[in-house]
This record gives sequence, structure tokens and C-alpha cells, in this order.
Amino acid sequence: MSRVHFVGAGRMGLPMVERLVGDGHDVHVLARHDDARAAVEKTGATAVGDITAVGTDAELVFVCVFTDEQVRRVCLEDGVLGRMPKGSTLVVHTTISPRTVETLASAAEPFGVAVIDAAVSGGPHDIAAGALTLFLGGADEAVAAVTPVLKSYGDPVLHVGAPGSGQKVKLVNNALFAAEIGLLAEAAELGRQLGVDEAALFSALPHGSSSCKVMGNIAMRGSVSEFRSAVGEFLTKDVAVVRAAVSELGGDLGVLDTAIDAHTR
Repeated sequence: MSRVHFVGAGRMGLPMVERLVGDGHDVHVLARHDDARAAVEKTGATAVGDITAVGTDAELVFVCVFTDEQVRRVCLEDGVLGRMPKGSTLVVHTTISPRTVETLASAAEPFGVAVIDAAVSGGPHDIAAGALTLFLGGADEAVAAVTPVLKSYGDPVLHVGAPGSGQKVKLVNNALFAAEIGLLAEAAELGRQLGVDEAALFSALPHGSSSCKVMGNIAMRGSVSEFRSAVGEFLTKDVAVVRAAVSELGGDLGVLDTAIDAHTR
């Protein structure tokens, strides 16, 4: 059993907390408001109302907030890293810049704290099934130590390289995901030009050689626009992160950028 502190018990974080509690871990969750506190306590976790309680005596601190800025604020400005004991590990699930991971790792080093970026692919239903895909960046020893805990809700849990590598793999994943939606929007348009109903098209194509996971999700929704509406909030945010991070790292999305633009038309 591990002593876990958790920040960000929202759409993704709360089911993670529930799985961690279910596996017997001692989980303390930041919950500043009454409704959040009630939701946390319903999982069997302990709700704490003040960020200053996060980090102290924790073996693992999980951060699952929404933005890069929020991660920096929690870990650096609010002092969570500075309160974590030597030998503990910070696990960041938020999609952020790989440079931010490097900043956190540098800030954590004097405290003897390991930093792992554990980027996610999937949704709350995958967490509930224990089947969330995790891309881990971090030192071998730290990743090996935290993997059994992450398997409370992650499968597969994939170690892809040094700190920041999990985010880099997630950036490529998200770029390809958005590009596939754009390509499938163009495919739907081609189908319309040929007189093929969109729902019929996407009920058939998942059985062909062009099939991909995104296509299957679109088929379940019935159209590209319906699927895009369902994932729009997160897709818009993730595309912005991809473009900013790739530019920051000196990369080029190439033809993926053209396909990504197609999904907005």
C-alpha cells in the first residue's frame, strides 16, 4: 500500500482515485469545495481542503489538472515539490510541454524527488475498466517503482524514455489523432460526392483495410461532426498544446498540420 496525494480529481482524476482506493492505497485528495469533498469521500479517499497539506509525508503525488500553467502553480508556486520527502515521486498526468517536465525534474532534484510524466490516452470509461493507456517518461528505477500503482487503472503502462518522453509520445499521438479526424472528415465529404450516406460509410469502413481506432469511434457516433462535438473541448486544447510544444522544440508537423486543419472545416 502506498501513501498517495492527488491533485485534480475531476473528470479523469476522480475515477483514478476510485481505482487507487479500490487497490488498497491510502489516498488523500485536494478538494476545496463541498461538492468536490463529497465526491472524493464517496470513493473512500480522504479529502483535504488546503494545498499546503499536499506533499507532506506522501510517497507519491499525482497531478491531473487541465493546463501547463496549473501544473506549474501546483508543483512550484504552491510548494508541493518542496514539501515532498526524499525518495518520493511526482507523477504528472496532465498533457504539458516536455520543457515543463524538465523544469519540474530540475526543481525536484535537490529534494531527492523523482519526476515522471505519465501522459494518458483514453477516457473515464478506460480508467473504470483498468485499461487506460499510459506513456511514461522517467528514470528506470522510478518508473519501475511506480508502475504497480499505476496499474490500478493503467494497461498498458509503457515506459518510453527519459523525463519528458511521455509527453513527446502523447504529442505525436494527439497530432495523429486530430489529423485522422481531419482525414476522415475529408473521406466523409468524398462519400457525399459519390452519393454514399455518411453513417453507412462509417459502418462499413471499420471492416476494411483503412480502419483505425478513430474511425471506430466515429462509427459509434454516426458522423464525424458528432464525434468532433463529443471530444471538441479536449481536442482543441490538445491541438494547441501540440502546436506550441512542437514549435518550442523546433519540430514541424508537416502534412499532419494540413490534416489537422481539415477537421475544423
